Amino acid sequence: MFLGYASTRGRALLDRELYLPRLSWIADTDRCAQAGIPDDTGFATKPQLLRAMIERAITAGVPFSWVTADEAYGDNGPLRRFLETGQIGYVLAVARDHQITTGAGKVRADVIAEKIPKAAWQRLSCGPGAKGERRYDWALIATTSPAQRLLIRRSLSTPSALAFYLCHSPAPVSLSRLVSVASARWTIEECFRTGKNEAVLDRYQVRLYPAWYRYMTLAMLALAFLAVTRATLAGEPNPPDHDHMTTGSVGHTIVISANEIRRLFASLTRPSIDEHHIRHWSVWRIRHQTRARRAHYQRQRNIDH
Repeated sequence: MFLGYASTRGRALLDRELYLPRLSWIADTDRCAQAGIPDDTGFATKPQLLRAMIERAITAGVPFSWVTADEAYGDNGPLRRFLETGQIGYVLAVARDHQITTGAGKVRADVIAEKIPKAAWQRLSCGPGAKGERRYDWALIATTSPAQRLLIRRSLSTPSALAFYLCHSPAPVSLSRLVSVASARWTIEECFRTGKNEAVLDRYQVRLYPAWYRYMTLAMLALAFLAVTRATLAGEPNPPDHDHMTTGSVGHTIVISANEIRRLFASLTRPSIDEHHIRHWSVWRIRHQTRARRAHYQRQRNIDH
């Protein structure tokens, strides 16, 4: 299990915990001893492990305002109450049979979704994706608690495909803000993808409990280095894109990727380097990625219209 951190500047993994099933691990003391698991390690559910990581982030002074996670955590009442007690906002995915309390009584999330009038849906973007803006229809349902609401997401291509989020905000916030927090949940998948590709997050071959934590800490450190470097470079002017044939004007390239940073770091730190050659090909790759993204976005706009 991992705790990720996402902001407008980037995202990375902050913490990690190894989930140990009760019967196959915790109850088998001999197996735990062979794996180097401390004797005082007890069973903890995944929501409990998430709470422990959030508590460590709070103790460390990590600045954050929201927590988002999938159904396994959104349907857990004790975790939600912990966040509410700490005045921490959340947008947690819940199952379609999750019940909320409205002025008319308790009702399932999927049942109330069927009663939403057409005018109540708002089309908003979750942010840019690989092939353009990720647009969905969204609806917000009030509950008997002024701090808690149900957010419903509907697919444009498949209207029957719905997703449900339970939202808590100590202070009133807009629908667009809740949508932004809900979309941040996908950044954990980006962390996994980048971590596996660039920081060998999934290449461990360890057999001991302490070794897993050591390996994951090093992999997360490498991923954090890439994220911080990318955020730093994002503040610098991008090299111009001189492809007048496709744009008709001089534009700017996309922000350098974690993959490109890792490639540059490996190339620039090895002996006998040709820095000019390395930087030339890096600029070429970034421009190529920019043209590819532009083509994807244009294709998506044509589909939308």
